[in-house]
Amino acid sequence: MTDPFKQLHDAMEEFSAERDWDQFHSPKNLAMALTVEAAELQECFQWLTEAQSQELDEKQLTAVRDEIADVQLYLIRLAGKLDVDIEAACWAKMEKNAEKYPAEQVKGSAKKYTSFMSNR
Repeated sequence: MTDPFKQLHDAMEEFSAERDWDQFHSPKNLAMALTVEAAELQECFQWLTEAQSQELDEKQLTAVRDEIADVQLYLIRLAGKLDVDIEAACWAKMEKNAEKYPAEQVKGSAKKYTSFMSNR
């Protein structure tokens, strides 16, 4: 795991150890907690229009920051449990996405790659 993920991983390890929470942090439980935090992030935008979601007030933005941090911290903790290098995984996934979504075929489209695969 690379910096800053390594530093955050180490801090999360220490935080959990101080509270004896490692017993609860199985990959399954962390993945489940991650989905809860992602839902809490979605809740920050629930009922907002597209325009409102792009112009959050300071209270809304603070809540969004907190939920983004929660999501990221659970991802870092899960990655640490499974020995996944987040940065390397992200770069590898970007390469896969570039292959699945060639710019010349998908530019301006939100369709899933399976809808245009037959055109390749």
